[in-house]
Amino acid sequence: MGKRIGAGKRGRSPGRTAALLGAGALLTGLVAGCGSGGGLKINVYYAPEDSFQKVVDNCNKAANGRYEIVYNKLQRGSDDQRLQMARRLAAGDTAMDVLGLDVTWVSEFAEAGWVEEWKDQNKAAASEGVLQGPLDTATYNGKLYAAPKNTNIQLLWYDDRITPTPPKTWDEMIQKSKDLKAQGKPYSIVFTGAQYEGLVVFYNTLVESMGGHILSDDGKSVVMDDGAVKALALLKQITDSGITDASLTNSKEDDVRQTFQRGDAAFELNWPFVYASYAKDKASDVSHFKWAVYPQAVAGTPAKTTIGGYDLAVSSLSQHKPEAYEAALCLRSPENQKFSAINDGVPPTIESVYHNDTPLDPSKPAGDDNPNMATKYPMRDSILDALKEAAVRPLTPAYQNMSTVMSKILSPPAEIDPKATADKLREQLSDALQSKGVIP
Repeated sequence: MGKRIGAGKRGRSPGRTAALLGAGALLTGLVAGCGSGGGLKINVYYAPEDSFQKVVDNCNKAANGRYEIVYNKLQRGSDDQRLQMARRLAAGDTAMDVLGLDVTWVSEFAEAGWVEEWKDQNKAAASEGVLQGPLDTATYNGKLYAAPKNTNIQLLWYDDRITPTPPKTWDEMIQKSKDLKAQGKPYSIVFTGAQYEGLVVFYNTLVESMGGHILSDDGKSVVMDDGAVKALALLKQITDSGITDASLTNSKEDDVRQTFQRGDAAFELNWPFVYASYAKDKASDVSHFKWAVYPQAVAGTPAKTTIGGYDLAVSSLSQHKPEAYEAALCLRSPENQKFSAINDGVPPTIESVYHNDTPLDPSKPAGDDNPNMATKYPMRDSILDALKEAAVRPLTPAYQNMSTVMSKILSPPAEIDPKATADKLREQLSDALQSKGVIP
């Protein structure tokens, strides 16, 4: 989900590389025995997800004793997840089979030679019915390096008692916010404005929605074209018009959620996890909690909203690659994507799942104790609409460096000078691209 997005670290020196390998070597012995006790074990390293063990159990039943998938739960922090896997892979750890990669890591791990390319039947199975945006996140240099497991995309959330109909454009939303402020009503536009990846995601959405580019299509050079400069101007306008919350520069995903739930904002731009939280915390008001696709930056042109999510890759060091591919395909099968969407709120990557209204137990009627996509994922049509116009973050092995640079230069957004800020981004992003390897 949105919370999994990482901010990354800076470049490495030869001394840091040696330390990285040494630390990884210490870990290899610890993980080599993971899943020992007889039989073939397929070790999956994946972020914490409440119901993922049930998905693993389902796939173990399907394997019928040929192998056992073992869920190795990574840390909650995405930077920590990435660093743990990088250290072990750098040390040549053969005990890792399937890797859960944030969509921003695939290029990096592929460039390092740590994940296998998906080919032939495996590639066809991993690609079948997958929406283009999620598929793009799993692709590097024209080759598929992972199977998209779940995606994520932000929506515009609002209270229909304050705003009966959602604004379609940023100009509309800014004006509506000013009108509500003049009327003494909740008026703020809240989004992830802290100095971290969430701000980069927000800016990337504005750039893509303006038809702009931060990098070239091959990810090898900095562009920062007219659309990127216009996006800087819009970001400054949004944050310099007295219509954002006072806590903007400290706001991450859950801070944004809480601000809106308290009734201190009129518009929230956030990931779909906010719906389940609102339904739990404010059940009596949930019928007024509405959603729409992201506002347009250019009137008449659908917004291109930046996606998140996780992809499943097969480690190039795995000793059981055929079984690892099979296990990964099962873990992100249509039925298991539906299960994860209903139980954990993670949007599917396969389009047909959004239209699947069969309850989890097809032998029984749908209901509160046997939910389906319609009952648990009411925003599914808006998510699907947004995904069909989705944007991805720049696909480059140096993305972690880029993200760190961008979040620093963009913060605080109210102090942006579009032309000068664009010049600074061009210069510092060019430097960031020189680091092409995995960055600890």
